[in-house]
Amino acid sequence: MPPRTARLVTAAVLAATLPGAVSCAVGPERATPVGAVAAASPAAGSASPAAPAAPVVPARVPETLSFTAKTLDGTAFSAAALAGKPVVLWFWAPWCATCASQAWTVAEIAPKYRDTVPIVGVAGLGEQRAMKEFVTEFDLAGTPQLDDRSGALWRRFEVVEQSTFVIVDRNGRVVHQGFLDGESLTRQVDALARG
Repeated sequence: MPPRTARLVTAAVLAATLPGAVSCAVGPERATPVGAVAAASPAAGSASPAAPAAPVVPARVPETLSFTAKTLDGTAFSAAALAGKPVVLWFWAPWCATCASQAWTVAEIAPKYRDTVPIVGVAGLGEQRAMKEFVTEFDLAGTPQLDDRSGALWRRFEVVEQSTFVIVDRNGRVVHQGFLDGESLTRQVDALARG
């Protein structure tokens, strides 16, 4: 029997035999992911332990997200942690007027899509102090902002001008690279979150 068929049969058997052990009164804040078995509520008085949940398999890390960096505040950043999600990389410079106009949109939408379509700033072409001031001025501190003064990530993604957005889909493919105005960026991020 192929492995996928075996997993489906096992899941069907578990679903048929364990309904009494699963708590039905779980609210959305405690919902159990598909494929996992919820533990019986202590209030239910069940003495039998719940079956352990299947281990979570990490997403395959595509080459596009196989990089590490430091944020402007010195924190280590690994893009591999974003594997399996669509990601927006925003390449900006602190003296760029276009970047400043886009910063308002990024600051507005990034918190809303933080868990579904992370937006990561890649600051370059300037001094660290100016980059930090840009982040403060446009209220971008809640969004990861990478310090790329060396230009390593700009070269890696072949970015030759600011402001450039590189959009990577959940499979690691670059699906857009170039300029986006605020409306287009919002539309693209919303579509990725829904899709």
